[in-house]
Amino acid sequence: MAKFQIDILGCGSATPTDRHMPSCQVVNFRDSLYMIDCGEGAQLQFRRMRLKFSRLNHIFISHLHGDHFLGLPGLLSTLALHDTGGTITIHTFREGIDILRKIMKVFCRDTSFDIVYDEIEPTRGIILDEKALTVETFPLYHRVPTVGFLFREKPKKRHLRGDMIKFHNIPIAQLPHIKDGADFITPEGKVIPNALLTTDAEPSISYAYCSDTMFKPAVAEDIAGVDTVYHESTYLSDNEHKAAPRGHSTAAQAGRIATMAGARRLILGHYSQAYDDDASFAAEAATTFSGTIIPATEGLRVDLL
Repeated sequence: MAKFQIDILGCGSATPTDRHMPSCQVVNFRDSLYMIDCGEGAQLQFRRMRLKFSRLNHIFISHLHGDHFLGLPGLLSTLALHDTGGTITIHTFREGIDILRKIMKVFCRDTSFDIVYDEIEPTRGIILDEKALTVETFPLYHRVPTVGFLFREKPKKRHLRGDMIKFHNIPIAQLPHIKDGADFITPEGKVIPNALLTTDAEPSISYAYCSDTMFKPAVAEDIAGVDTVYHESTYLSDNEHKAAPRGHSTAAQAGRIATMAGARRLILGHYSQAYDDDASFAAEAATTFSGTIIPATEGLRVDLL
């Protein structure tokens, strides 16, 4: 099966601790790497997880708070030192583009790769459409403009039934069309239904990254039907009174969003420095979500297949 994996580089909140780094994840889709947020220390974690700079071509920034953004200038400078070729596309807000251009002009004028800036808006829409994958933004509800990112694997091709292909003597040139769902018409004009020639394709996988946000049912509506959701869980319910005013959620609220969205797996993260027991977040989320719950930690790899 094709790879669809989440690598956790950082899952703490604004203040780094000796347990957690600021926010950063990498989506490994069929050995192409897509970074989501880039807090301080991201490039060190990237190395520790033995990820390859040469396979990183897209970086998505959910919002312009330092714990999601300040690792990016250093990462880009390191990429320049390693003679990384190709193109790096940075998907961020207009203000972020302006900031990065100024920083790169001062600290890293020359790069061996091209930087493409893709301006995003705090709205819902497709921002990347590749052969087998799309990435969509959807609005989140924080103190500054913020978006989540929804990675969707495109529908896969149907599986050929070798016995039936051979029985009906179907030419090799027709097989791609059969896998796409077409019927086969014999030289005599007889139609062989596709259902007799193939079996169902494997289900496509989806992943939603919900960065800093207060609890909003609209988030669940925007990611409805997703397989796995990462949702920030800055606080436990003992500090729920702090969550909404600061644009954050509790673990229980993260569980509610996952339940409302119909997800089968929930990854928690963005823990406040006030807590030193990640297991408490999973226990609380379990009161509102009955699926699989995974507390994020640095170095964790989650296979979405």
